[in-house]
This record gives sequence, C-alpha cells and structure tokens, in this order.
Amino acid sequence: MLSAVFSPNNSSSYISNSRIEIPPFFRKHATSSRLWVSASLPEMKEVKTEYTPWLIAGLGNPGNKYHGTRHNIGFGMIDCISQAEGILMNTIQSKALVGIGSIGEVPILLVKPQTYMNFSGESVGPLAAYYQVPLRHILLVYDEMTLPNGVLRLQPKGGHVHHNGVKSVMQHLDGRREFPRFCIGVGNPPGTMDMRAYLLQKFSPLDRRQST
Repeated sequence: MLSAVFSPNNSSSYISNSRIEIPPFFRKHATSSRLWVSASLPEMKEVKTEYTPWLIAGLGNPGNKYHGTRHNIGFGMIDCISQAEGILMNTIQSKALVGIGSIGEVPILLVKPQTYMNFSGESVGPLAAYYQVPLRHILLVYDEMTLPNGVLRLQPKGGHVHHNGVKSVMQHLDGRREFPRFCIGVGNPPGTMDMRAYLLQKFSPLDRRQST
C-alpha cells in the first residue's frame, strides 16, 4: 500500500505512524508541502495486488451560470484531473456526472454532483455505497474561504466548518467525518461584500492565475 505524510518544514524526514493516503493524481501534482512516500509490496512474485478504488468528488453547482465561480472550484479540479488522466465524464449515476477510469492501476471514480451544492451528499453517499468505497478513500475537493486564494490544504478528516456541501456529504455518510478532503483557498470577500455574492462570483484574471 502506498501512503504519504505531509509534514511542517521544520520536521525531520521520516515516516510517522499518522499517515494519510492520497490518490495518485495528487501524489504526482503535490508541490506545496514536504512529502514522503512509503510502499509495502508483497514479496511473493505470484501475488497480484488488488487496489481499493478512490472516489474523488468535486463540489459545486451545475449549470453555465455557476461555471468558473469560486464556489465551483471543486468542479474545476475534477475537470483538470479528467483531462490530465483521460477519464471521460460520460456517466450519469446517483444524481451525479461520473467518470470511471484508473490512474496507473488504481481504480478512480471522478464525481461532480448535479444536486446543487447543499445536497451533494445525495450523490456521494449512494455512490460510495454502490462501489464499496471505504471512508478513507472518499476525497472531497472544495473551496475554502479560510485559506488565501490559491493555497491548498490536504486533511485526513475534519468537520464541515459551515460548508453546506461538506455538511450534506457527512449527513449521507451516517455523520462520519473520517474521510480526506482537499481544500482550495479562495480567500475572504473584500470589505463588506456579501459572502454568498463573493462565492458565486467568477474569478478575476489575477485570482485565476493564483489558483492554477
């Protein structure tokens, strides 16, 4: 099994007991933190390794009206992975647009719920159950206002922190919170600007460059 540890810059270089598995795409493209990877492979040459699938769900709202907005950056990340890995988003299942493929030998489900943000769990919960994806392999990708624009954070678990999309997913996973999340910073609204208006606003050219 392949696992990775993100560590602060002042930590020593070692594999600790606290590990977070991350899917292959994010291992290849992670650059913002130190990363150590360990692998344990069967010694017997005849043993065939079976890989547990990953479900990577980007949160957002469907429709052209919301395309390219801050709140839809999860959808944007799924589009990037789909294009980079050649996984077609051509299946409709459980109220979601789904891409089924693999990265290397690891089975991957790319998911864009079409339920609107606040009901994302109506897609993620049933899909995880149908494909028997364990909690530790359900990765949510979504916008995070507490992070500056373009800053990334990978967490092994956590609460919803008032993010309605994450809250819905937790509700449809029986209240469980032990699943990883990849947060993409979009910053806070300037001045007295309404939070909802800010999130549903498209990125400026400068913000777009910072977040890519």
